[in-house]
Amino acid sequence: MNRRQFVQVVGSVAGAQAAGTARGTGLCLNEDNSHWFFTRAGQTYTKESVAAFVDQYAETQVRELVLSASSQRTSFASKVWDPIWKGYDPDGPDDQPLFRSTTGEGRVSARKWVHTAWSLAQQGIDPYAVWIERARMRGLSPWVSMRMNDLHNVDDPDSYMHSTFWRQNPQFRRLPWRTVDWRDRAFDFAHEEVRAYHFRLVEEYLERYDVDGLELDWMRFGFHFSPGQEAAGSKLLTEFMRQTRRLADSWAKRRGHKIGLGARVPSRPQTAIDLGMDGALWAREGLIDLLVFTPFWASIETDMPVELWRRLAGDRVTLAAGLELLLRPYHAYRPIQMNSIETVRGAAASLLERGADRVYLFNYMDSQTQMPDSEHYPELLRACGRLETLAGKGRRHVVTYSDTSAPGEPAAAQLPQTLTAGQWAAFRVHCGPALRRAKVRMEVEAGTVGVVRANGQECRAAGAETGLKPGPERGFVCWEIPDGAAGRVVIDVQARVGGTIHWIEIAGA
Repeated sequence: MNRRQFVQVVGSVAGAQAAGTARGTGLCLNEDNSHWFFTRAGQTYTKESVAAFVDQYAETQVRELVLSASSQRTSFASKVWDPIWKGYDPDGPDDQPLFRSTTGEGRVSARKWVHTAWSLAQQGIDPYAVWIERARMRGLSPWVSMRMNDLHNVDDPDSYMHSTFWRQNPQFRRLPWRTVDWRDRAFDFAHEEVRAYHFRLVEEYLERYDVDGLELDWMRFGFHFSPGQEAAGSKLLTEFMRQTRRLADSWAKRRGHKIGLGARVPSRPQTAIDLGMDGALWAREGLIDLLVFTPFWASIETDMPVELWRRLAGDRVTLAAGLELLLRPYHAYRPIQMNSIETVRGAAASLLERGADRVYLFNYMDSQTQMPDSEHYPELLRACGRLETLAGKGRRHVVTYSDTSAPGEPAAAQLPQTLTAGQWAAFRVHCGPALRRAKVRMEVEAGTVGVVRANGQECRAAGAETGLKPGPERGFVCWEIPDGAAGRVVIDVQARVGGTIHWIEIAGA
């Protein structure tokens, strides 16, 4: 019995999965708060033309369509937060005050987003209400997502993206005495005024939209308290979740159906706790129905501890493993690249086999913010949410790293690794279900590898490969794994000539 089967058996014994999400594996897909608006700019809008966007996700493995409708501003006509078009003059020039600090292509995209959202509001079309209705009609579960602490463009204090509240209240920021990086400028949720300001939008979301669920996206951008205050802050966030649960339950009675709650938190439980986002506790208390554990942005994370999340969170919550669009073996690796269908298959197969209920796609949209091999987007939607539809297809299992850590927490990265001649090093890769014709691929700089073993089994040298994307510009050296690979694989490497290993993966079908 593999881990996936074990978790399913345990779940069936423990009782039905929490309402608000459907049983069985599949995909959650997050549509961000700007993509549709600037990619559909200049069109003629009707409710039907807006609704048609949802149709591409019907009859796929997408179970929950998660509609992100806000960052610091909203993309709808909010009554309690600034809409994205606040301060916009539709007849004014591109360098009008709202956009003056934004330059180049960024200004062009900004105006497309703002003007499209403004145009829809002028016509009385709320795209989120339209998409929610269409999603339900097409058999999808409609959710809305609220970014709890978005920091896009905070290096530009005059950016069109910033709210009046953020601009006028620097005293409420995480580190008001420092502006070294974007995290310093986040809201500090230790302030009651900050929590009240955000809860007003929670209230509006639940009043305005008849959804199956509301997701609180604590990973946009993941730092909500000043360093050292996260433990005290954790109690405040938990109470915020309790308030939200009570409000959602109240609205559920009026709507006549369950309203699920979700939360996005860091990929590793201890990091989540140390940043004040105790998602496992929220699950055990029954505050959330959907727990998304995820990297932040810098890379897909292929070795998230699904089993540990299940043990800590319990069996009633739906566990969703978050996949980001970028891929790199470690933070300083260059060039930065995006996932292909094969690397997505690899990550998805591993995470599902380990017990995830959903693969949660973030930044995998239908244009622009997408995989370079975009012709595979339909396959991504139809095959990457279930093990049976991934079986027999080419997969790449790349060693990556955890891109989010609490202040003072050591970074979790296996690479790069510099070896002297004769030195051994070990790397671990989780491959999910069995791979046939498996091989180890490695990028080695200024050295050579003499021996490669996979779970103790010596591998055969298999030459070089170049031109594979994502992958190193210098190409790979390869070794065949004689009996294939499955589950957790430990790769032992001995250097013949000293050098640095930058990339390791296991590939097969």
